[in-house]
Amino acid sequence: MMVTRAVQPLFPLCQRLFPSRLAGLSIALLKATALEFAILAGHLLLYPSGIIQERRCALPMPTTDTTPLPTEAKPPVILLHGFIDNRSVFVLLRRNLAQHGRQHIESLNYSPLTCDIRTAAALLGRHIEEICERTGQSQVDIVGHSLGGLIGRYYTQCLGGDLRVRTLVTLGTPHSGTRVAPLANAHPIVRQMRPGSELIEELRGPAPGCRTHFVSFWSDLDPLMDPLETACVDHPDLLVQNVRVSGIGHLALPVHPAVAAGIRQALDLEPATPAPSGAGASAGAAAGAGAGGLTVA
Repeated sequence: MMVTRAVQPLFPLCQRLFPSRLAGLSIALLKATALEFAILAGHLLLYPSGIIQERRCALPMPTTDTTPLPTEAKPPVILLHGFIDNRSVFVLLRRNLAQHGRQHIESLNYSPLTCDIRTAAALLGRHIEEICERTGQSQVDIVGHSLGGLIGRYYTQCLGGDLRVRTLVTLGTPHSGTRVAPLANAHPIVRQMRPGSELIEELRGPAPGCRTHFVSFWSDLDPLMDPLETACVDHPDLLVQNVRVSGIGHLALPVHPAVAAGIRQALDLEPATPAPSGAGASAGAAAGAGAGGLTVA
């Protein structure tokens, strides 16, 4: 209430000084909200189809009577969903990646009863080892939405996963913790995603020599990120690209075609050598820059 009283008298003045800017922001917010509700409705219909873990198919063995065409092997892509969600959130993104040459894509479900990000990250590590053994690849790429990105980051940064993870793409992930929905603190994973939590502080710790390339997509209209910049990766030891997405909300990040194009571009980049510890490795090269509402921040 104190904040409301302090802000309300200033709003008419802001309207007089910046009428077009406020009107544009309101229209963008309305459009983003309408899109969020449309995506939510569609996702609720698809949700039951993603409850069961997807079937792992054995890769076809090459026949002896054919000569394989020379192709550049791309790492498998692992998709990690967010809190109280499942793999169905990635239906459109998975199709998009497959249409553009990604031949091996797997969506991993973690249990909605999971109460610890560290436990989920360790389980992710076991899945990745199995995938590498099954595919014959030494590395994977990860795309994580919201909490899924935080699980992927903990595995990569704190459990030695940088040996296996070539590129980690996060979509609306609270890397520095989010203050939204304080009533949700009853759930232990939500408490771990708060600013200043033991887990968030652990991720702030030194990570010298980390080999993974981090690409974080964050939206300027994401209602679940408080503050908005918490969805950016800010760490001196990590090779990072933070990509700002304009005009869409949290649920749209794994669905929007412009974001999908940015993800594809990020996965196709050849990761550079990590900067020395403390040198500041935040990259300015554009993963998806200029691709319809995406800008490097």
